[in-house]
Amino acid sequence: MSLLILLLTGPLTTFAATITVASLAELQKAIDKAVAGDVILLKSGVYVSTEDIIVKRAGTKEKPITIAAQTIGETEISGTGGIGIKSPGAYIIVRGFKFSNSAGKNDLAGGTAFCQWTRNIFECPGEGNYLTINGADHQVDYNTFQNKNSMGKFIGVRGTGKQIAERLWIHHNYFYNFSPQTGNGAEAVQFGLSGFSLSSSNSIFEHNLFEKCDGEAELLSVKSSAVTVRYNTVRDCKAHITLRHGNFNKVYGNYFSNTPGLRIFGDDHLIYSNYFENCNPAINIGNGGAEVADGAPLTSHDRPDRVLIAFNTLVNNKKNIVLNPRKPVELGATHITIINNVIQGGEEAALINGPFLNPKWEGNIIYQTKGAGNMPEGSYKTFDPKMVRNATGTFHLSAASAGLNATGVYPLITVDMDGQARKQPLQVGADQIAKDPVIARILTPELVGYKAK
Repeated sequence: MSLLILLLTGPLTTFAATITVASLAELQKAIDKAVAGDVILLKSGVYVSTEDIIVKRAGTKEKPITIAAQTIGETEISGTGGIGIKSPGAYIIVRGFKFSNSAGKNDLAGGTAFCQWTRNIFECPGEGNYLTINGADHQVDYNTFQNKNSMGKFIGVRGTGKQIAERLWIHHNYFYNFSPQTGNGAEAVQFGLSGFSLSSSNSIFEHNLFEKCDGEAELLSVKSSAVTVRYNTVRDCKAHITLRHGNFNKVYGNYFSNTPGLRIFGDDHLIYSNYFENCNPAINIGNGGAEVADGAPLTSHDRPDRVLIAFNTLVNNKKNIVLNPRKPVELGATHITIINNVIQGGEEAALINGPFLNPKWEGNIIYQTKGAGNMPEGSYKTFDPKMVRNATGTFHLSAASAGLNATGVYPLITVDMDGQARKQPLQVGADQIAKDPVIARILTPELVGYKAK
């Protein structure tokens, strides 16, 4: 009898289920009742939204709540509303939709955590971001962001208060076709704002492909600290990756082709094992307009200090390493280390047109450039590095290059452009001859986005 009473009065056990719905109203109702482990499938078709679909439920690490298209790419949400995950939303997966709803409507709000947007297509009309991220520990992977022709971003990363969103993992996305815009605020991806710049994100942005993304002058704009940008490909874009605000960022193993390359402001960055071909310029060391460490506004063009530019390969770039004049105030850059780079083809190896206090130049190789420019004697050698194109179409060291050992000891240089571990003796340029598995390469559309295997 007591066992029967216990069964009748004890807590009810809630079991996860797969729920298939056929309207946005049914979708919202299913979300409102969702429990950990539920999979909610919206049938294939086009659904016109008039208000946002709001998610405030929480799954668990072992049992996330999945909100998905019945078939990837065949369920479209259009209209004026998107999907907003709000606090205390956590462990939510959004998968397989085509979002053609108004821009500025898909977001991860502050207070959310451990959510994933994967295998989606974003093509959202109007001004605003396709996706905005505020919370922490989110993942955005294998999505296609395409055909933007207005102000805003494909992805805008924000935060809460003065703290940038933390521990994000943004990878294997395809950013395609962002038409030129007039004005500021049309980066393909913006990682923070000046007010977040001194907060550390500890996020990773990797294995993403940008093609034909013009927008404004900045392509990926990093405006926070402690962000790792690695193994991405930028091809045929008229905008550059820029470390615009913040410190202690890492940029390594990236491939730049036919684009303005990389521009640098701020302090204590590591720039290594990157590949630049047909860029103009390849590496642009910013000429500081103010010094944030001395109290200048966070919106300033902060003078680059203590930046390591090492083990990069530059091939046939119109301009290679530059620091351009700034008016009316130019503070230049200080304590910049430029070592063990391979520079082949193009104009002068380095053109420094501004203050450049206490630089370190060492172990660089130049070949078939228009000269060393401002690279001082003794910091380079001039000879053929004997690089050859491999099957991916990028220049790598060959067997004849095996003796190109680097000078100095640089323990922070840990991987090459293929993602292979660098072992002693280190070799100059972005490539290291190694037998380890290749984990990074110049990307093609087949390797990223919602259809990638």
